Amino acid sequence: MLEITESWVDSLAPNSAAIKNGHELVKKGKFTAFHQTEDRQVLFGICTGSGKTPYIPSADFMTPGNPVMRCTCPSRQFPCKHGLGLLYAYVEGKSFTQAGVPEELAAKREKAGKREEKKAKELAGEAESKPKKVNKSALKKKIAAQLEGLDVLERLTHTMVRRGFGSLDSKELKMIQEHVKQMGSHYLNGAQIQLRKLQLILSSEDKEKAYAHAAEQLAVIHAFIKKGRAHLLQKLEDPELALDHESTIEEWLGHAWQIAELRAANLTTHEVEMIQLSFISYDDPSRQEFVDLGYWIQLDSGEIHSTVQYRPYKAAKLMREEDSFFDVARIPQLYRYPGDMNRRVRYESFTTRKIEDTDLSGVLKFAVNSYAEAVKKVKNQLKNPLADPNPVMLLHFEEVTADEAGRLFISNSRGESLELFDLLEISTVPLLKLIPQDQLQDTVTLVLFDHHTLSGRLRVQPLSLLNGKEIIRFIY
Repeated sequence: MLEITESWVDSLAPNSAAIKNGHELVKKGKFTAFHQTEDRQVLFGICTGSGKTPYIPSADFMTPGNPVMRCTCPSRQFPCKHGLGLLYAYVEGKSFTQAGVPEELAAKREKAGKREEKKAKELAGEAESKPKKVNKSALKKKIAAQLEGLDVLERLTHTMVRRGFGSLDSKELKMIQEHVKQMGSHYLNGAQIQLRKLQLILSSEDKEKAYAHAAEQLAVIHAFIKKGRAHLLQKLEDPELALDHESTIEEWLGHAWQIAELRAANLTTHEVEMIQLSFISYDDPSRQEFVDLGYWIQLDSGEIHSTVQYRPYKAAKLMREEDSFFDVARIPQLYRYPGDMNRRVRYESFTTRKIEDTDLSGVLKFAVNSYAEAVKKVKNQLKNPLADPNPVMLLHFEEVTADEAGRLFISNSRGESLELFDLLEISTVPLLKLIPQDQLQDTVTLVLFDHHTLSGRLRVQPLSLLNGKEIIRFIY
């Protein structure tokens, strides 16, 4: 069985309340027994609850990095507080006596074992592992509906440009809302999000700033229409109606990538170790979802990836909320999404180990020393309106300085400097003043870039500080 750490158990929890409740069960002595099988693959216990019959939570490590959590309680949370409490008890060193697996649990394990055996054969190439067969007739009808939707969207944007933002009133905003719903009927999820974002911008009370942002948002929508239409027309000419594995256009058009598709496109990397550099959870009203966003660095290549989980408002309470992660994640197979900087990744299972000083010193070597090169790379990405507008990068700096107005800058040995701004709703720049000066010299920071519409400048916000001993996170 893998090494179980508290932070790893935290990562399994559906929310912070479940973490607290799991600890409370152990603290209050609600468990009357802890057991493990002879091969240490299964942990299970007996926990008193609100009913007459005690609950039996279990953790099955048949697949080490992806344990199967079960419990006889009626909770809809997964894993429940009893399962988390069982694992926290193991982390705390509680005594687990050897025992055989209960009969009901053994039957479930047998079925799960057959599924895992089949999956292992697929990964090893012993069995076919292909994406689901595409219904080409249905897909062509969907593409036709999407093209029609892009035409509708284009007419709307042309009308708005002709009339000008100054003439917009509640009636116009309602018309945008109606088009948001209409885009759903045309299978254009990306258009729904961008139109809703435009509506939110135009609803702002600060009209001067709103109009500048609205113009930029219309440019994004125009680029989406142009690139989306070209892609769909080209796709219709392809007898296989193949997906684009290079750009993000498929996601913009509403495609949800499946692991089998990423595997078939060779968008995989084996045996990867990653460290999370920063974690941000926020509400995105344009998507009508909560977003859990993590930035990770791959230890062997220095690539900075992102993990993203979307929790729709209506289902947020039933979904596991992601959280900060403080160990090294050891991933057997990493799946990469199409994209540019900070490509989105996902994985099915992982194990953990503690971060060592050699890991952190290795990470520092990947920091960019030239701010001019960093800015150039970001600007090249931002030339594509459909690219991520807020890429992150590791930058080395010699010191943090302040001018007479109190503005903070990071500067390097080449005499280059970048002013620091608070770009997110969470403020981080003032936190630098709380860091001892010796930790703000000759070190590395993870920064988030943003293009300021009114000034045309690139701005950066620090998310974390890294040295050879620790990662200081400003957001977690």
